[in-house]
Amino acid sequence: MSVDSFGARSTLTVGEQDYEIYRLDAVEGLERLPYSLKILAENLLRTEDGANVTADHVRALATWNPEADPDTEIQFTPARVVMQDFTGVPCIVDLATMREAMADLGGDPTKINPLAPAELVIDHSVVVDSFGNAQSFARNVELEYERNGERYQFLRWGQTAFDDFKVVPPGTGIVHQVNVEYLARTVMTREKDGVTVAYPDSCVGTDSHTPMVNGLGVLGWGVGGIEAEAAMLGQPISMLIPKVVGFKLSGEIPDGATATDVVLTITEKLRDHGVVGKFVEFYGEGVAAVPLANRATIGNMSPEFGSTVSIFPVDDVTLDYLRLTGRDAAQVELVEAYAKTQGLWHDPSREARYSEYVELDLSTVVPSIAGPKRPQDRIALSGAKDQWRADIKNYVNGKSIEKSELDKELMDTFPASDPTSPDPTHHSSEEGRPTHSAVVPGEGRPSQPVRVTLENGTEVELDHGAVVIAAITSCTNTSNPSVMLGAALLAKNAVEKGLETKPWVKTSMAPGSQVVTNYYDKAGVWPYLEQLGYHLVGYGCTTCIGNSGPLPEEISAAVNDNDLAVASVLSGNRNFEGRINPDAKMNYLASPPLVVAYGLAGTMDFDFENEALGQDKDGNDVYLRDIWPSPAEIDAVIASSVSQEMFEEDYADVFAGDDRWRELPTPEGDTFEWSEDSTYVRKPPYFEGMGAEPEPVTDISGARVLAKLGDSVTTDHISPAGAIKPDSPAGRYLAEHGVARKDFNSYGSRRGNHEVMIRGTFANIRLRNQLLDGVEGGFTKNFLTGEQESIFDASMAYQEAGIPLVVLGGKEYGSGSSRDWAAKGTTLLGIKAVVAESFERIHRSNLIGMGVLPLQFPEGENAESLGLDGTETFSVTGVTELNEGRTPRTVKVTAEKEGGETVEFDAVLRIDTPGEADYFRNGGILQYVLRTLVKKAA
Repeated sequence: MSVDSFGARSTLTVGEQDYEIYRLDAVEGLERLPYSLKILAENLLRTEDGANVTADHVRALATWNPEADPDTEIQFTPARVVMQDFTGVPCIVDLATMREAMADLGGDPTKINPLAPAELVIDHSVVVDSFGNAQSFARNVELEYERNGERYQFLRWGQTAFDDFKVVPPGTGIVHQVNVEYLARTVMTREKDGVTVAYPDSCVGTDSHTPMVNGLGVLGWGVGGIEAEAAMLGQPISMLIPKVVGFKLSGEIPDGATATDVVLTITEKLRDHGVVGKFVEFYGEGVAAVPLANRATIGNMSPEFGSTVSIFPVDDVTLDYLRLTGRDAAQVELVEAYAKTQGLWHDPSREARYSEYVELDLSTVVPSIAGPKRPQDRIALSGAKDQWRADIKNYVNGKSIEKSELDKELMDTFPASDPTSPDPTHHSSEEGRPTHSAVVPGEGRPSQPVRVTLENGTEVELDHGAVVIAAITSCTNTSNPSVMLGAALLAKNAVEKGLETKPWVKTSMAPGSQVVTNYYDKAGVWPYLEQLGYHLVGYGCTTCIGNSGPLPEEISAAVNDNDLAVASVLSGNRNFEGRINPDAKMNYLASPPLVVAYGLAGTMDFDFENEALGQDKDGNDVYLRDIWPSPAEIDAVIASSVSQEMFEEDYADVFAGDDRWRELPTPEGDTFEWSEDSTYVRKPPYFEGMGAEPEPVTDISGARVLAKLGDSVTTDHISPAGAIKPDSPAGRYLAEHGVARKDFNSYGSRRGNHEVMIRGTFANIRLRNQLLDGVEGGFTKNFLTGEQESIFDASMAYQEAGIPLVVLGGKEYGSGSSRDWAAKGTTLLGIKAVVAESFERIHRSNLIGMGVLPLQFPEGENAESLGLDGTETFSVTGVTELNEGRTPRTVKVTAEKEGGETVEFDAVLRIDTPGEADYFRNGGILQYVLRTLVKKAA
């Protein structure tokens, strides 16, 4: 029931349209808040119900202390949900399953729909198998449909079956770019009881780079699938009122530097400052000078510097971009009127209170790259060669490194430090000189470059540092015309000078939307990009998420047979080890123009200032400075080639898809026809045997420990990810179901099949289960047999015997971003409780959402201090108080050892809100929502 304790409900008239709004100036104190917290305040005013959202929550924001550590939990209800296909498929699988459960309970299955707008963009499945030719795009799309047909048929059904759910088909663009260019509203409107309500656009997305939309003034961040499902179903997300870091911008970007250089500089600066779990908000006179595309680029990198959001307020730049991208004139008028009425319009003369302050003079930004394995390790381009020469020793053998002339020079220039350093890192000064290096011991390396004969007969030499991938890819930069056209103009200048991409470089161009293709066509620059090998390979994330595809066989063989430390250069946002391509040990982030430049150089061992890229037809040396386009040149091409009509045309029928999408055989009906033969999409068991009323909550008795884990076990340790190994439980399952090894695909692509995902839960190769000595990976001791088994196999044996399971953990249990299956897999393995020293907030909430008890050891205690080794049998009592409408602060845990001795302690029950208690009483959030909807329909 809606409550309006502060009389904030009011009317805003724009043109001839009246809108109901909740005025922030109704509550004293809210006017002093940062922009982002004002959006949270409006959200609370509008959703106040006296239970989950109360007047005290609003007052907590009005009296917010910027310096205090966050301790007030609020319930935030995002306006909409955005998804990509890997993480979105299981959300729709759950909705489809809820429809059947609704019918089983005597309700109308068509009542199960997203209660907030939900939009899914298929962008994570295209792989760069084909590259460097005019047929690459068509071939990659063909392979994409072959691999993912089942998933796409399912999403096609969902697109027609559910209200308020839309799918952007493959080959359209990257979710975050589509969000910025089309889906984002900045101000939302919704009909409610015959009244049109206007409120700030906000969203959560099932991808960590959702904050890209912060550039449009939209509060949004990445979440796991369970939070996304909750938001779709109208449930709020629990969060602490965060600290807000004010980031003051001044000056202007100098010639030769790009938006990518700005964002790499900001990433380095904010990582050093420390912004994990905080909001970052940009302010100051310099904000108006930052184009919208640059703002989006900055917001996109939030996960890389650790903040939840990195937001820009609404101003004239916002309105201009909304107009450029074809938003309706009435919508733009509403955005302006609403922002000015609510105090959300950027006024550089009025400075909000912030928790902490950071400042950057944009005129100090220099051309940069980042690598070889972390986005925050920025290197000034002027020092990139020297830094590479320092870092290469971390990737090659220390004993034989002196065999080659190059490596002898490296050893003489930068003497090795401690060779036992397990994870050497570096920081670069403004000049890019190394401050730390190390030698990693290994087995041999060639003393001379390796000669390789390419498929076309060309003979080349490969050595350490060879650039084998040059990819223009990723939402970070492909949304930004200045860097995309900068790359195209650099390619034009290079071709006209007679330069060529080195033949061993795998080149690719994956724009974030079809608008990029259109302005390339209009500017007449595609032929130059293609002449350097940058043919269109697809509209999707590709290289940035590891979909770089295989290197040519002869290149891959030379790299692996000779243990070469070769590199990728990409215009992406992540370059973690093993992420981009298994053959590339070193990975560097760079602007699109620099991607092209490194493709021309063909190696990281290159000094762009002092070394020529080649010679022109007259034999003159050509340097990077000779082909680098000026800002004026880029701006002129943007002005003549990027138009509102392009956006209107490309997004006019964005949900329809191409012929291949429309011709997919698509199931019909209000409920989905599950195929018993499908290994991609299967009906999960969450609602089996569920009644209209929840069963009473019971205590836990006779539970065994499935895993005893240490500190900082992340959701990446728990959640299935990466390739599916043939000898793993998931691999055996697929083989038993007739799937050939070459078609296993990844856990990400099979997230809609719980049978695969449960077999990959707690299966990370680096997981250390302390029930076993010296064993890494997804194994445990089965106390029924005394034998070591896979965690999955042991779990099945325990469940068949009717034995509940628990997990013992340490500090910060469940940190990380791979969230949804970390909780879903936990419950499907039969785990009833996790007892840890402390929890990451979202994973704790997700465990409750899946019916798992999060219990915390008493303050200052842990498994070791209590003498627990995991061989005990556990009981938990006091949980049944939840049946009486109470949420006990503690419950009693009794651990009985094999000899009969017992250890007892009072564990803190981390069910922190009334909503979470309701979820747990119902066995989980999906069950709670389903029963609520059944009752409403009755």
